[in-house]
Amino acid sequence: MALLHRPGRPAPAGRPRRLARTAAALAATLALLPALVAAGGASAQEVPAADVDVHVNTQAALGRLSDTARGVNAAVWDSHMNDPEVAALMKTADVGAMRYPGGSYADIYHWETHTAPGGYVAPGTGFDAFMGTVRATGAQPILIANYGSGTPEEAAGWVRYANVTKNYGAKYWEIGNEIYGNGHYGSGWEHDDHADKSPREYARQVRAYAAAMKAVDPTVKIGAVLTAPGNWPDGITGEGDPGDWNHTVLSQVTDVIDFVTVHWYAGGSDTSADTAMSRLTRLPGELREVRAQIDRYAGADSPRIGIALTEVNTNTGGAQLTARPNGLFAADAFMTALENGVFNVDWWNTHNGPGAITTVDGETDYGDMGMLASGSCTGDVCQPAPNTPFHPYYGMKMTGELGTAGDTMVAAASSAQDLSAHAVHRRDGRLSVLLINKNPDAARTVDLAYAGFSPSAAAPEVSRYARGDSDITDVTDSGASASRVTVPPYGMLTVTLTPKSGTGPGASAAGIAGTPRLEAVTDTTARLSWAGTTGAARYLVQERDGAHTYLVGETTGTSVTLRNLPPGSTHTVNVLAADSAGRLAAPSDPLTFTTGTPADAACTVDYHRDTSWGNGFVATVSVRNLSDTPITGWTVDWDWPTDGQSVSSGWNATFHQSGRHVRVTAPENAGPLAPDGASTASFGFVGANDGPNPDPTVFRLNGTVCAGG
Repeated sequence: MALLHRPGRPAPAGRPRRLARTAAALAATLALLPALVAAGGASAQEVPAADVDVHVNTQAALGRLSDTARGVNAAVWDSHMNDPEVAALMKTADVGAMRYPGGSYADIYHWETHTAPGGYVAPGTGFDAFMGTVRATGAQPILIANYGSGTPEEAAGWVRYANVTKNYGAKYWEIGNEIYGNGHYGSGWEHDDHADKSPREYARQVRAYAAAMKAVDPTVKIGAVLTAPGNWPDGITGEGDPGDWNHTVLSQVTDVIDFVTVHWYAGGSDTSADTAMSRLTRLPGELREVRAQIDRYAGADSPRIGIALTEVNTNTGGAQLTARPNGLFAADAFMTALENGVFNVDWWNTHNGPGAITTVDGETDYGDMGMLASGSCTGDVCQPAPNTPFHPYYGMKMTGELGTAGDTMVAAASSAQDLSAHAVHRRDGRLSVLLINKNPDAARTVDLAYAGFSPSAAAPEVSRYARGDSDITDVTDSGASASRVTVPPYGMLTVTLTPKSGTGPGASAAGIAGTPRLEAVTDTTARLSWAGTTGAARYLVQERDGAHTYLVGETTGTSVTLRNLPPGSTHTVNVLAADSAGRLAAPSDPLTFTTGTPADAACTVDYHRDTSWGNGFVATVSVRNLSDTPITGWTVDWDWPTDGQSVSSGWNATFHQSGRHVRVTAPENAGPLAPDGASTASFGFVGANDGPNPDPTVFRLNGTVCAGG
């Protein structure tokens, strides 16, 4: 977390008091009982007509679930951090990672003395006690080395104690927490004793930490701190810096790090979880931009560097933090991040302490960012007993119903904005689909359709978490079928189907092809290669468009060149091996790549972002004509990579934007663009971005694709 968190006021002796539901809330609950019965009980009622379509494609793999996929944060100021109930609850939810010693506290915490000068350290929260909880959970630790007030030598000593003395096998080590919040950009919540607080100094220190820590244990994985694109201070260049935080750090550390960490809080002026759920649509673009930044500086080594989302929640304060909608957000956020290239997602926090007390969906919301109650009070309102799960815990637990380590996430698309769909093809051939109904007032009846999967005639297994459920509930006898289910309002269902006998990847004699690699790319071609597999007679290369796929290449070898691709276009592909009978194995992990611009173009465009401030920027664009004839009356066109980008105002040209498309027209008094690059037309604009702000990939001068961009 950005701010230092202190434990809430302890609860009075005895059982904590609970707020009674109001009569209005009780009436609302009773009014929804028919929908709950229809969705959860063995009802003979006819299933209503579908109002949502969900398409699942098992031939479009989004990646494998890692053993650290689901994680939580733990903090040394949390006196309940190592309660036995915590390990039991997290083990039940298939938690595979636990992060320590707790957000910003990491930069004041000294592991050997178990002290945090200026902060509070609760009894029984030392490193060995924490590792006892980690091992009881069956998880792995993610440890934050003290950057703010520590040294590389102190961090190396921690590695030695953890992995040599105690043989804990601690694999993942972050270097500091939110170091970009050290005051370098004008706002400072993160402790940092370094005289130089620039990203250059952080990068230099990351190299020193990595060298010292890997000298003790070469197998440890070192993580560098980045800021999430589109979130402060992304895009801001500090005084004397060559670029913003991410670009400066990555330009210097990709050869010594193994992963990067980002934090994501939905935020916004409206801090409700309902708004946060809608803001989740920005997360895929932000994670793609993180990967693009790593690609830029790591090149062919980029796939080796992972991305961890080590803090996530709706907001950093306010309401709807323990309420039902934040449970829906948790399930949606975990899966959205994992489907978009993250190997680990850690909820902030295990326990956090109460804040503002409100009523949400007829229940008390304690304004607590924790998954579990701490038993503390705000005024005369007290939480339930310590370690009582809040709704976000059940949201995370529901993703465990969907799949476990080694299972394959596959594409799923919903026709309704208020119903999210996620799918996992399990190693045993079953298919699980998670449906999240974010509508508080209406049940949604869903028609399910499949590509690459044929369900058997057996009734699906169904798990539900909705109003009236005290835990995830087995409702297999609810009348749901492989083709139609009804999801209660503000509820979640996981539907698990068995494959028809003799179908699916298990029926193929071919194994899974290796993840494709980009060997070479031009403006219109891409050469891909992959590791072959046993039993393969040929390989199909399929491109994904949402949850749909189409064939773009086929070969009996292990490489292919894709042709006639649009310049500056982005593509995501999987490779599927087919056996001699044509039966397809499971798809490879995906590869995403972007084509370039022509080297021999008749024009060049230089797009330069002059300054940025998080949600806005100023850019200058320069155009040259390289043809042998002058151009009079020019236009320049481009498309923004994300929906949140726009031109607010500009100069030296006329600007028009429709959707993502921008057209810039020369001013009436503009002279011709001279041939052979002899003159330059320049214009500038003030832009806005709501989310990530990647540069456009291709520019056209009077319809002709230009070099540069």
